Amino acid sequence: MSLLQWAVAGAAGYAIYRAVQKNKTEHAPAAFAQGEEPGGNFSQVRSAGVEGMRSDPKRWDKIDQASDESFPASDPPSTY
Repeated sequence: MSLLQWAVAGAAGYAIYRAVQKNKTEHAPAAFAQGEEPGGNFSQVRSAGVEGMRSDPKRWDKIDQASDESFPASDPPSTY
């Protein structure tokens, strides 16, 4: 192969690599708010409360808040 063919093949491979890497970084977990990253969080649990959600709920009261703060515990919150 000539040097030009190697350069074209290398550029095509690099372009494919960059496209794949860009797609991986753009897809954050759905439950996480913008700017909130799972990081070393192996269980992928977001922060409690409305500020940790990607979309704001239409209704949110203190029972919803207590339930959200107790997740992933097995016991329900004491406000029920």
